[in-house]
Amino acid sequence: MHKIFATVVFLLCLALVAGYMSTDANAATSAAETSATAPAAKNAASKKKNSAAKGKTASAKKASSKTPAKKTAHARSAKHGNTHASKRSSLHRVSYAPAKPSVGQSLGLNKTPDALDLRSNSALVIDRDSGAVLYEKNPTAVLPIASITKLMTAMVVLDAHLPLDEEITIDRSDVDTEKGTRSRLLLGTTMTRRDALHLALMASENRAAAALGRNYPGGLPAFVTAMNAKAAQLGLADTQYVDSSGLSPQNHSSARDLAHLVNTAYEYPLIRELSTSTEYSVQVGRRQVAFHTTNRLLQSSEWEIGLQKTGYISEAGRCLVMEATIEGRHLVMVLLDSWGKYSRIGDAARIRTWLQSLPPATKTLSENTEAPQS
Repeated sequence: MHKIFATVVFLLCLALVAGYMSTDANAATSAAETSATAPAAKNAASKKKNSAAKGKTASAKKASSKTPAKKTAHARSAKHGNTHASKRSSLHRVSYAPAKPSVGQSLGLNKTPDALDLRSNSALVIDRDSGAVLYEKNPTAVLPIASITKLMTAMVVLDAHLPLDEEITIDRSDVDTEKGTRSRLLLGTTMTRRDALHLALMASENRAAAALGRNYPGGLPAFVTAMNAKAAQLGLADTQYVDSSGLSPQNHSSARDLAHLVNTAYEYPLIRELSTSTEYSVQVGRRQVAFHTTNRLLQSSEWEIGLQKTGYISEAGRCLVMEATIEGRHLVMVLLDSWGKYSRIGDAARIRTWLQSLPPATKTLSENTEAPQS
């Protein structure tokens, strides 16, 4: 019994010792796990915190980068819009200025009945051999004549028998202060008097014409006096000159007077030659500069022109005078105050077509007669 009891007590003691040992092992294991997990959790929490912080920073940066971009875009848009608005405002402030009417239009000459439907407000066609008037429209209206003035300039120069090979120089007093027109004849350009005549008649060069008047004995005032004296000698009662280029609207005449002027100018062989030239070059500085005719009809094989001169200023409209042979007849044609860049050319063509369509005996038409029906 004692042995059995002792054995039972011994077993119970072993069981108790084993229980204690198991509890201590479990506690140690739990503590080890806890100590191992804590840093990992701490690291994970730290990483999460850092990630969140980085995310916030990135979001902040992204937000901050978006904001200036939006502002910049808005600023650019506003600036762009302001620029367009400024342009629109600027364009809005510029008002359209209608073309200034010519003297003929101001006088109502454009309302004159016209059988040929010409754009020229004054016109005259004369048979140079017989003096017969073939066509007329407001022939006595006194109008500015622009560069048609240069025909008288040429006659006065030639009447004075000034040496044509004498050199003259373009200077500041030859610059156009009346209309502000430009010229390729630079200040200081030197040329012969003949070359100046050539450019004045062919290319309607204003500085060349001004230099011709200035280099006349007594200067430009004496030259203008000689021009008006010549006009009086020819009986041109409607004609007056104030300069040698025709830039002033105070240079005026009538189609009737100009027909007589063309007839007289035709007697000067040099005027016929130079006015019908189509191209000529002169030395300007270090280079040769080519000048061309202002009358495109000279380049047409359909026209036989013996003398011509064009003219234009706003007050005078487009002007053209010429001696031409049509259907074997020597004619003087005067077209004044034409509106439209090519209208004087068109009017000349209309007159020529009309004359070619009629028998020689009936080629006369005044402003009060009806044009034949074709």
